[in-house]
Amino acid sequence: MVPPAQVEAPAFDTRDHAMMRLAMDQALNASLHGEVPVGAVLVKDGRVIATGYNHPVGSHDPSAHAEMRALRMAAEQLGNYRVGASTLYVTLEPCMMCLGAILHARVTRVVFGAHDPKTGVCGSVLNLPAHGQLNHQTQVEGGLLAEECGRLLQDFFAQRRAQRRAARDALRAQQDELVRWAATLPVEAALGELRLEGADPDAEASA
Repeated sequence: MVPPAQVEAPAFDTRDHAMMRLAMDQALNASLHGEVPVGAVLVKDGRVIATGYNHPVGSHDPSAHAEMRALRMAAEQLGNYRVGASTLYVTLEPCMMCLGAILHARVTRVVFGAHDPKTGVCGSVLNLPAHGQLNHQTQVEGGLLAEECGRLLQDFFAQRRAQRRAARDALRAQQDELVRWAATLPVEAALGELRLEGADPDAEASA
């Protein structure tokens, strides 16, 4: 989905591509931890000062998105939450929480990969950067390596669905095997099994 505010495709250079690929590496780290694969890289003064990958499930932290973790690392590195002139590369369009933190940190440019039609606020669901009423502003450019960034998410969820199907199929196979086994028992034996399962051991002891 192309945000209405972005009529012309942004012009990305080779450095932008290289930084987004680093962010994609971070997204793969998230996937290896069983997390939704989103990664971020923060660049200031021509060098990478922070990275982050999505980790809310493992860290029991609803705010542990890739962008948030990168901003926290940068703030620690700089000794100041105001990151200032910098570019944040992230594989997925930021959500409302992350964009708020980005603006609060005074990040001057955001480059994202895939658009997020469910929670993206940089043109997909909302277009918050276009609101001039906000005290701080940032330049947002989307769609860099969008297909590859989107494929990371598609592959992750496809694998998760396959794992769930396999688990359901395995359980169903066990249930079918139990039914087939029970069908081979003589009626008296089957009833005996049921009686044993329902027997009261205390009652048997007193008898």
